[in-house]
Amino acid sequence: MEQKQTIYLFTDGAASGNPGPGGYGVVLKCGGISKELSGGFRLTTNNRMELLAVIRGLEAIKWENATVEVYSDSTYVVKSVEEGWLDTWIAKGWKKVKNPDLWQAFLPLYRKHKVTFHWLKGHAGHPENERCDRLAVAAYGEPGLPVDEGYEALRSEISPRASLGRNDNNADTLF
Repeated sequence: MEQKQTIYLFTDGAASGNPGPGGYGVVLKCGGISKELSGGFRLTTNNRMELLAVIRGLEAIKWENATVEVYSDSTYVVKSVEEGWLDTWIAKGWKKVKNPDLWQAFLPLYRKHKVTFHWLKGHAGHPENERCDRLAVAAYGEPGLPVDEGYEALRSEISPRASLGRNDNNADTLF
């Protein structure tokens, strides 16, 4: 059986005002192929965009059981997975968890692959991280951004819906 190459997923999220307009940027690399994704919302938070970047990147992978190395400058995302916070939140029924709609969307994608997270310092000259940041900032600068329904539902204390909206640039799948 042929072994597939490792997929490298670089992500970043940004929000102007936090909350404010926000965006995410993704760079996927595998075997000489590179793909960029980005999208934005009119009102959201930086942490939501950091997590959504990972979700959008994982969604773009069409292989089953892929080996994925995720690089993020978000301690929120990396520690949530690598230090077991996510397992605790699941065990406690998502009580007092920020962004449960996104974490619940993340889980099946995460479980579908062999994913390892790596934290890297943001704005420290890492080429892919810098590119993700530029994509995220450009995305939230676009006119006519959609509503982040999960954020606005949580903000108004209405039950969150799993709808994450679609405002992706180049949202087709890869690999």
